[in-house]
Amino acid sequence: MHKPILLLLLVAATVTAHAAPLPQAARAEVDALLVKLQSSGCEFNRNGSWYAGVEARAHLLKKLDYLEGKDMVQTAEQFIERGASSSSMSGKPYLVRCAGKAPVESAQWLKSELQQVRAAKAASSPR
Repeated sequence: MHKPILLLLLVAATVTAHAAPLPQAARAEVDALLVKLQSSGCEFNRNGSWYAGVEARAHLLKKLDYLEGKDMVQTAEQFIERGASSSSMSGKPYLVRCAGKAPVESAQWLKSELQQVRAAKAASSPR
């Protein structure tokens, strides 16, 4: 009699241990943001060091993977706020520096890019 209950508990624990991935629409937005960062020619600063877009994308993908594993992100905004805005080690904000412009906090840059991604999608959607 105790074996079925134990089996149910084990199955329930296994199911809840696997966090859900980012919903498809949100994942598409995050992917678009990271491609824009990578291809922008801008640099990404974390903890005082500047990195090229390829390195920034790789770092932020690791953070996304961590957040998904902890079921801490369901939207592009949550990804920006919880993973792409500041260092989880130092707490310092990430920065983005584009040619000829002063650095801005990554949250501001990514939110602006997210608006552009959404506007482009809305413009290309059939009415």
